[in-house]
Amino acid sequence: MIDKKINIYITLLALYCVALVISNIISNRTFEIWQFMLPSAVIVFPVTYIINDVLTECYGFKMASRAIWTAFCLNLMSVVFFNIAINLPTTTNYESYNIVLGNTLKPLIASVLAYLFGSFVNAKIMDVLRRHNSLMLRCVLSTFLGETIDAIIFISIMFIGVMDFGVVITMIITQAIFKTLYEIIVYPFTRIVIKKIKAA
Repeated sequence: MIDKKINIYITLLALYCVALVISNIISNRTFEIWQFMLPSAVIVFPVTYIINDVLTECYGFKMASRAIWTAFCLNLMSVVFFNIAINLPTTTNYESYNIVLGNTLKPLIASVLAYLFGSFVNAKIMDVLRRHNSLMLRCVLSTFLGETIDAIIFISIMFIGVMDFGVVITMIITQAIFKTLYEIIVYPFTRIVIKKIKAA
């Protein structure tokens, strides 16, 4: 039983890390929905918060924290190797490749701070509210607050002084709401996963 639960943790950890790396790669591409501009990362990044909820609920805050730091280190490693590859000497034009995988200092700092603060807020709230009977309330509230912190940090660093302040506020609110709705929609699946892990 213990081995089974550890194997599930390893699988969730792998999914968590991959989702974070993918979200950072595709974040440069934006799309519009109901006239609101969103980065493509919103289709993947909420998965990290859902897995964060599952890890905290089933394994505790300490194991969730370990996953957060592991994903952070792997993401940082991917950024380092992407930039090494970009700067290797070549006679071929890889401009598109460089744009997609290259990270300037400002976006890197913004994404790192937003991820760490948002993820730990999410995990801590799940942990603090563990005694509350409503799993859905814990999942949705932790995601909403974590995603809001994430959006405030990332968008503020990236766009304050570049865009009108009202636009920045709208982007923060839109992202937080979109990602929380994402959590609500997939909640039935999250609940099933949590039940199955606890049964193990």
